[in-house]
Amino acid sequence: MPHLSTKSVTGPAPARAAESHTTFFRQSGWLIIATVSGGVFMTATQVVANRWMTKEEYSVWFALLRVFLLMSIPSAGMQIVFAQQTAAAVTDEQRRLLAQTVRAALRATLVIWLFMVVVAFLGRNHWIALLKITNPAALWMTVLLGLASLWSPIVKGVLQGLQNFLGLGWVLILDGACRLAAIAVILLLGGQAAGGMSGALIGQGVSFLVGAGLIRYLLVAPGERMEWRPWLRRVVPLTLGIGVVQFMSNADVVFVQSVFSASQTPLYMPAAMIGLALVTFTTPLASVMFPKVVRSMALTQDTRALRQALGATALLGSVAALACTLLPELPLRIIYFSNPKYWEAAPLVPWFAWCLLPLVLANVLVVNLLARERFAIVPWLVLAALGYGLALGVLKPRLPAMEQLRAFRSVLQTLGSFSLLLFGVAAWFTWRDKAQGRASSVRI
Repeated sequence: MPHLSTKSVTGPAPARAAESHTTFFRQSGWLIIATVSGGVFMTATQVVANRWMTKEEYSVWFALLRVFLLMSIPSAGMQIVFAQQTAAAVTDEQRRLLAQTVRAALRATLVIWLFMVVVAFLGRNHWIALLKITNPAALWMTVLLGLASLWSPIVKGVLQGLQNFLGLGWVLILDGACRLAAIAVILLLGGQAAGGMSGALIGQGVSFLVGAGLIRYLLVAPGERMEWRPWLRRVVPLTLGIGVVQFMSNADVVFVQSVFSASQTPLYMPAAMIGLALVTFTTPLASVMFPKVVRSMALTQDTRALRQALGATALLGSVAALACTLLPELPLRIIYFSNPKYWEAAPLVPWFAWCLLPLVLANVLVVNLLARERFAIVPWLVLAALGYGLALGVLKPRLPAMEQLRAFRSVLQTLGSFSLLLFGVAAWFTWRDKAQGRASSVRI
């Protein structure tokens, strides 16, 4: 297991003049291996869960996992801002400021989580009825999991900014492996959705503790007095920007769970699982790209990271989407081999793949712009997310009258339309940024 030494924090190695293709794809390859390995364990939890959970409980559990991801939105910008701040920390003063900021962010997100606890407690009957939860313990496990969801991005961001991709990869793997082991034991003992969320909590907890151990020096290192206003001017747009992508990646599942009956939702969740696998498989490249863009700006160097990440993401995503189109039932047969009923979701699999592809490409462009602190895009991203939420609200009263698969396709078409819109917005701002950069170079 890698160890974050004092040297790695206080004395980064001299940067090379240009980023080599070999280094980028070696690091990307490890993160893909780690993410896929973690994804395999996560997928195995789906195999275990659908084997022992009832269909209704499986849908509740799957939706609560998306609620957990939505709960992490207030901290979504934390991974990016700490990756950015860590990558740009090239002086002793900046490293002391980083240590102080990490500790302050942990305290601030604890306060946010306590507010979530109050909201969950006061509205507990509403949330239980809305999400069709049969065991209230499932709700409280989700609430506890929310704290890990707020703290984990801070740890991952520091590891990412240090370019400690080995440690970051192991954190991802341990989350999946520990979750699988815990869920398997709990479900064998008769647990349902509440047991599944307990397993997720154990997995997140172990991976967080390991990640925190890798950056433990920052937790006790001398600090530097920080100015909150400049920091918030960066973290708020970063949180909003990456939170938009996270919201659009997960809101449809919670929407479907709340709108459709308990007997209908099991048809949507298996296809959503395949969509989640596509997103998980293609996002590591953006994680590798981010600190390289930040460091290249701090050291006034050029980098090809955006072209490499965007090209590789487009290639991987297109191949995966094409495979889902040609063999839509195959991934369902693999994951849900013990429940042929779930194979009926096959017609939705290509829709998920192609509707999410623009979103994962938009994520690469958005991450690049945020790394460069091009925050002018953020209001437009927020407008796109608000439009998506409004469109789902307008669609809601029309869904009960539709045939079931058609209703689900309508939800996915809405997601796909706004994913394309998001990609278009990100592409336009990326082109504008490059055009302005070329114009500045000509003037110089």
